[in-house]
Amino acid sequence: MDFSGVAAAIHARLPELGERLAERIRSDIDAYRDESLIPFESLRRSCTANADLVLRHFHRAGAPDPDPARETGRIRAEQGMPLADTLHAYRVGFEFLWSEIVKEAGTHPEVPDAELVARSAEIWSLFGLYAEAVAEAHRETTAELTLQREARRSALVEALFTGAIADRTTLWEAAHELGLPERGPYAVVAAESTAPGTEPLAGIETALRQAQLPSAWRLLPDQQIGLVALATPTAESTGLRILRRTHARVGISPGFHSLSDTPQALRFARLALAGLPGTGPGVARFDDNPLAMVVAAAPVEAAHLVTVTLGPVLDLPAPERARLLETLEHWFAAAGSAADAARSLFVHPNTVRYRLRRIEELTGRSLSDPRTAADLGAALLAVRGATRSGTGGERVPRPRQADPAACTVRARDQERSASSGTHPAR
Repeated sequence: MDFSGVAAAIHARLPELGERLAERIRSDIDAYRDESLIPFESLRRSCTANADLVLRHFHRAGAPDPDPARETGRIRAEQGMPLADTLHAYRVGFEFLWSEIVKEAGTHPEVPDAELVARSAEIWSLFGLYAEAVAEAHRETTAELTLQREARRSALVEALFTGAIADRTTLWEAAHELGLPERGPYAVVAAESTAPGTEPLAGIETALRQAQLPSAWRLLPDQQIGLVALATPTAESTGLRILRRTHARVGISPGFHSLSDTPQALRFARLALAGLPGTGPGVARFDDNPLAMVVAAAPVEAAHLVTVTLGPVLDLPAPERARLLETLEHWFAAAGSAADAARSLFVHPNTVRYRLRRIEELTGRSLSDPRTAADLGAALLAVRGATRSGTGGERVPRPRQADPAACTVRARDQERSASSGTHPAR
């Protein structure tokens, strides 16, 4: 008997050999013990097919056929078996087959040792060929499955943002598939892209997940939008810290509890982004400046408010217009204190008072009137928004934000305590 006869003798026991090989792999590799991941019958069929492939090669002429190995790689990828464990199983299988061949050859003294040595090199060459086929098919299938999962996730996220999912059961299923809790609180995040297709928050889902903040994201041509679950009391502060590290322009919605409210929350997040001051990176929450959000939500009405309230100021030559708007905004940020505004502007307090009186003369409005302060505060927010969007207006250097209502209260108190004059800016 020669070596091919040895292979033929083992091949005759193929069904029993395939079952023993499957049991060996289950015994040696933990991942293969999970019946829900890989049923034993599926593993037995795969082992039998691959053993048949190798043994036929040895006792019949012909080139190696890697197709069964590719099929194994594809199936294991679909079953979720890691590639490393799949290749480990292949190595165990080849070692098992070679030990069976050596054992059978030992019962036939006419099979020379030199032939066994030569054939050992051949079997490990086969292992390399089949392992390469397994790995290639596994990687290809994994890539296809990843694309399918990402497309599915993206479609689900889009459906949540557009309100296409309304049924409670379907919302629960979407949350489960996206890895989100069924109930909030949640928040929606909108980040501005610097170029179409670029992710302003690259790696954000992983960063949030590592901080125990589940999220789901969608990339649009001009924005990256996401839904974040805020499951713990510290979740919001943790998420803000992570978002600030991205150095992107980000708007965040108020918290909400039902996924059915996601479309409205997206609108709030985009309004927060639109109201973000300046052009550099920053994070703005909708609830941080509600007046700015109202102005951003009604751009046409806000533009009319600017014309009615600040029209005479905006008609001034550019240098004077810039000085007056800058002073007014710093006065708001200083809560109606001319002295504090002067310090932030690096001018004398009397200069601030003079400029404020000039604004009163031009607009015909008194800054001691709370309604005037509210109107001018809203108009300034609209002017900044128009400047950022390129629709006109005057750029105003940004001091610390302040509530216009607070400015009027402080201004009234200063007016009452002043020993002379009626101007609120003291």
